Amino acid sequence: MKVEHQVRAFKQIHQNYDGGLPLHRFLFTYFKRNKQMGSSDRRWASRYIYSFFRLGKALIEDEETLRLAIADFLCNQTTSLVIDSYLPDLKQSVELSVPEKLALIKSAFPAFELTDVFSTHDELSSDIDKDAFLESFFTQPDLFIRVKSNQINDIEGLLDQEGIPGRQIGDYTLAVPNGAKLDIVLKGQTYQIQDLSSQQTGAFFEPQPWDKWWDCCAASGGKSLLLHDLEPKVELLVSDIRENSLNNLDERFREAGLKKYQKKVLDLLQNNDQDLHHYEFDGILLDAPCSGSGTWGRTPEMLYYFEPHKISYFSKLQQAIATNVVKYLKEGKPLIYITCSVFKQENEDVVAFLLENLPLKLERMELIKGYNHKADTMFAARLLKV
Repeated sequence: MKVEHQVRAFKQIHQNYDGGLPLHRFLFTYFKRNKQMGSSDRRWASRYIYSFFRLGKALIEDEETLRLAIADFLCNQTTSLVIDSYLPDLKQSVELSVPEKLALIKSAFPAFELTDVFSTHDELSSDIDKDAFLESFFTQPDLFIRVKSNQINDIEGLLDQEGIPGRQIGDYTLAVPNGAKLDIVLKGQTYQIQDLSSQQTGAFFEPQPWDKWWDCCAASGGKSLLLHDLEPKVELLVSDIRENSLNNLDERFREAGLKKYQKKVLDLLQNNDQDLHHYEFDGILLDAPCSGSGTWGRTPEMLYYFEPHKISYFSKLQQAIATNVVKYLKEGKPLIYITCSVFKQENEDVVAFLLENLPLKLERMELIKGYNHKADTMFAARLLKV
């Protein structure tokens, strides 16, 4: 039977995947190695494995194929052979909303608990609406692009020509379905792929012309590009511990037309006075290494494989990095502390540590609740040196 073939393909992937790589990278390699899988096989296998991980640890004692059927029912608006075969009484309800489908699953499987989806739910920041946040894991987040305001209508028109629905948010942002082939449809256009919540952290920056800013954990440079768009006359230093990230940043900056900046490979857990002794900054962006828990809607495999002890590890790492960079900040100027985490230990608790141990005062902080907008959830705080 075809359903048995699909289930077998899913189980082989699950058995071979250990969470060590991002799931999308693993699948790319797996499908390349298993060329006998046709496009339909790959499509269904991808749908099933992503749906399965969105269930987290809910009903963990139940049989794997049943859990797959439940997950696939909750995550999709179209039925599948797995739903038809293992949940025949529910297949007519697949187009209902997520809350309605959750109620049906709870009725059919009383052991189901929504909190089991996110096993570290007790660690969440207090501002999070727990039910809404947990329900969001059954919906694929959108892909967000940031454009110049005078281009947004043209880009929306190009998307419309290709049948790609675009949802405009404000003057600079468009949301499109995840997986849209933007590199083909928008070839030659200037835009940045950046999550909605990540874009909203820019409200904390407040740069002024000729300010000297340091993006100290720059990665591929998304926050730096946002900073530059807000104030093109900023003098920018970018750094990261990974040289390959800075190489990717160079390419991204070149495509965006950002030409004047400095870059350094720095380990922020070490003393960097030899490289930075003559620097004094008007602003520091600390987009800190973190659990990434606010982005797990995009990487649901982390719901399954994340080890809770890592929350404390990241919290200590964030405290150490902040302590080492603040000394290069001018008095009265901001440290912008950002995470893509939903955990209190990485967010409010780190801010409390910084206020207690460093010459900083809190101007404002916010948990940016992307789960209400098919986006990531992030945390941002603006702290001034005193």
